[in-house]
Amino acid sequence: MTDLPRAVALGGGHGLHATLLALRRLAAQGAVSDAVTAVVTVADDGGSSGRLRRELGLLPPGDLRMALAALAADDASGQRWADVVQHRFGGIGALAGHAVGNLLLAGLMETLGDPVAALDEVAGLLRLSGRVLPMSCDPLDIEADVVGLGADPAQVHRIRGQVAVASTPGRPQRVRLRPDRPTACPEAVAAVRAADVVLLGPGSWFTSVLPHLLVPGLRDALLETSARRVLVLNLAPEPGETAGFSPERHLAVLAEHEPALRVEAVIADVDAVPVPDRLHEAAASMLTPGGRVHLAPVAAPGHIPRHEPAALAAALAEVLSGPAPASAATSSSRHSHGRA
Repeated sequence: MTDLPRAVALGGGHGLHATLLALRRLAAQGAVSDAVTAVVTVADDGGSSGRLRRELGLLPPGDLRMALAALAADDASGQRWADVVQHRFGGIGALAGHAVGNLLLAGLMETLGDPVAALDEVAGLLRLSGRVLPMSCDPLDIEADVVGLGADPAQVHRIRGQVAVASTPGRPQRVRLRPDRPTACPEAVAAVRAADVVLLGPGSWFTSVLPHLLVPGLRDALLETSARRVLVLNLAPEPGETAGFSPERHLAVLAEHEPALRVEAVIADVDAVPVPDRLHEAAASMLTPGGRVHLAPVAAPGHIPRHEPAALAAALAEVLSGPAPASAATSSSRHSHGRA
């Protein structure tokens, strides 16, 4: 048993991968428990994951696989298996493009009949101290209202599918999940409720971050948990999905989808915020009493925008080392009264 803070990270793809690596560093420093939990989106419909989903009707395994690899044990056995599950077949045959871990997870999901049990089996293989969980045990679809696709720039078009939303040349206004009001993974809900710190973001805003707020059971857990909630902003707009978005626009879209959400801290890269006063102003209504915006150099060097795990870990450590702000659970519950 440990008295160290229990951390849960919500997201998907490369953004969640960076967050998990940062939490691994904090665990090594004794700042959080090494039993980190990842809660992962399950709406991917592209690449190897999309193929397996369409052919077998299973959860898309790609983002789950990446989270497992990020949390694999640092010893030789854990890292060897992490390399294996991340290995992607080449060639031009039926296996081309499939990652070994995707096939392994698909096989375990079919034979065990339980995606959580399948993830726990691979977690044991990679010798994880923590856990990787899906936000729902059912594969979901993302649907978005998008403007700017036709002659009338204000006309709303409805598009469906993670890949379609992520790559749209239009401007997404709102996203929803199909089926409507999906059931949350019970283990994911329990992890968020029991956490001491919950991280949301970075990641594809409409397809990896916002979906967690669209699963009612998970949303309620996030609003009601007594954990510190930390929002990590993206480093740059993503072509298509968030083209032209400022840091404060990311916050506005988040608030539009879940007005009751309150966080104790917003972390943003200092060089990605051209007008800090605007970000502080936009964050004010989302922060709990005593909460703050924390600007720090968290970007990795190079032309591809991605978070540097060590730098992100340092920013998180600074946020978590300060006095705990007033509990957001009461504030969030008060703002959520009257929800349908």
